[in-house]
Amino acid sequence: MAISKEKKDMISEVIKDILISRTDSFPPIDFQNRNAPFHDLILKAFEKQLKQIKVPTAYLVAISSWLHGLSTSLGNGFEALAHILSGGYKRKYSSGFTLRVKEAQASNIETIIRELKSNIKYKPDLVRENNLIFKINNLEREVDALGFTVDNFREETDFIEGIELKSVRPNAGEGRGEKQKILYAKAALKLLHPSKDIKYYVGFPFDPTSDSPTGYNKERFFNYLIEFKKYFSYDEVLLASELWDHLSGEENTMDQIFEIITQTIKTVVK
Repeated sequence: MAISKEKKDMISEVIKDILISRTDSFPPIDFQNRNAPFHDLILKAFEKQLKQIKVPTAYLVAISSWLHGLSTSLGNGFEALAHILSGGYKRKYSSGFTLRVKEAQASNIETIIRELKSNIKYKPDLVRENNLIFKINNLEREVDALGFTVDNFREETDFIEGIELKSVRPNAGEGRGEKQKILYAKAALKLLHPSKDIKYYVGFPFDPTSDSPTGYNKERFFNYLIEFKKYFSYDEVLLASELWDHLSGEENTMDQIFEIITQTIKTVVK
């Protein structure tokens, strides 16, 4: 089933904003940066590799900076597309809005993290972990949960779903902190809404290890990430077309997004 025209138009507007902002900041071909002496010196070590492209250091640095800005714009754009497709929104639980968990929930979370870090007895197991952190004794004392922000938050009659969107490769060690935050988030949301099913995913908009723009392979992707598979199971990750289909509830969503982008570019770039 196709994405509705209303949502297509909204997605197109997001892409237009990215195109216009990045077009205005694209460095001119005669761009000169007089403050790149360190780059000049270091890049001399790569003269052989750079010889074929014949790009002056100043312009190479400018393009690199522009691409970094594009990556940031796309990261924000992915969130906007997720909200449009799913009806979700960004929600923050920190500072004065920090949620609470029971002491036993907090203790079980720290135990899970230690066990996964040691990587000896236990591997990531969504069912086992949920059983541990969703056990609630109402007589126990409550403590503050870790603060967290949900990139795409949905609350329905019978469930709450959070998705953490990652548009770049997580750094070494980031998996542990991400897993701990998500466990606290799920435990806190379960305490607040005991009758609802609590779901939480890490979403990656595309699979850089795939030859196909919409394809993915979770085993290969997990091996590409640094220590991520020590803390997360395949069931906790939505990857490439799997993510976009999940957000929209329809198949072939990623292909449709690509088509919208292609058509939008034709209207913006003359």
